[in-house]
Amino acid sequence: MRRADGSPLDDGLVLWFPGPASYTGEDVAEFHVHGGVAVVNAVLEALAALPDHRLAQPGEFTRRAFANGKLDLTQAEAIADLVQAETDAQRRQALRQLGGELRKHYDRWKNDLVRALAHLEALIDFPDEDLPEATFEALRASLDRLERSIGEHLDDNRRGERLRSGFTIAIVGPANAGKSSLINVVAQRDLAITAPTPGTTRDILEAHLDIDGLPVTIVDTAGIRDSADAVEQEGVRRAFGRAETADLKVLVLDATTDAVPPPALAPIVDRNTIIVLNKIDLVPTPRAVSPSGPSSRLVSVRTGEGMSELIALLGGSIAERYGLREAPTLTRARHRRALEAARGAISRAHAGLSGRATLPELPAEDLRLAVRHLGEITGEVGVEEILDMVFKDFCIGK
Repeated sequence: MRRADGSPLDDGLVLWFPGPASYTGEDVAEFHVHGGVAVVNAVLEALAALPDHRLAQPGEFTRRAFANGKLDLTQAEAIADLVQAETDAQRRQALRQLGGELRKHYDRWKNDLVRALAHLEALIDFPDEDLPEATFEALRASLDRLERSIGEHLDDNRRGERLRSGFTIAIVGPANAGKSSLINVVAQRDLAITAPTPGTTRDILEAHLDIDGLPVTIVDTAGIRDSADAVEQEGVRRAFGRAETADLKVLVLDATTDAVPPPALAPIVDRNTIIVLNKIDLVPTPRAVSPSGPSSRLVSVRTGEGMSELIALLGGSIAERYGLREAPTLTRARHRRALEAARGAISRAHAGLSGRATLPELPAEDLRLAVRHLGEITGEVGVEEILDMVFKDFCIGK
């Protein structure tokens, strides 16, 4: 591999993929060179100096694959997710979507809508025909099933979107209960400063972890207590704020002083709270944990007792709430908005078919809108703004 002047660049490999069997559906040549920065830059500069050559735009190859019918938009988005996947669960979700799982699901709904629309078009085209009541009943029943099916798909606790972006576990509790020590053990590094002095942690500290294949951000917060220190008060306020937005909360209590959550921490305890009684190595017989929380564990961060069970509980709790399931899972806010719009249009069409005297033109238009909204998800509706939004976050080329 040489420059135009004959000077060597690298020893590499060139692979030729003739269309339409290539990734993009077009003729594609791949240059495999050694990965050093100097080598790559030299090759790119040499290529850029040739006529009709330029750097690819972000996601351009995948966008060309979409334009040439090799992929739909959900599969193109899955490629971006696969490139960015940091955990096994994210990888598996992206692969399922890349395999066309979502597209097939939405295509079934679209086909049902098209059939319903065909019936309405028949009513519009042949208004003098006396269609049986069973036709209207079947049409209403079909729209009712569609509306309920889309509603169930939307009511998924946003698990697919959460799996893409990661889950948050907030470590909260009174000052000096061992929260910072706990996050250091879970993160397996000295993330937070620990000391016997209460109020050591005053700001939010985060660690990004892989727990049982799930992407997790674990957050250490300031100890919750009354304080005249303005900085510590702000830390307490932030602690409550992160607890409210976290997917899961770990309430750490001191086994030597607290058997149940103090009144100030009662608002934190709900079905997404795990109560941890720490420092059980300092009491002869650890007191029973109050059943006020859905889950509880006795641990000693210092000795490690109970820590493996706690980490297993964290992974299991998140997997139960947000992990992969058999049914196709929504992965993007863009899909959710389009589905909500489609469900709204189907609902209007359903309501408009309440009686035989109803004019079918308006329900038919609503069904056309519903088909269009479903098409926006897979890319059958070529809206340029949607395409720009999908591909803008891709890496260069890809």
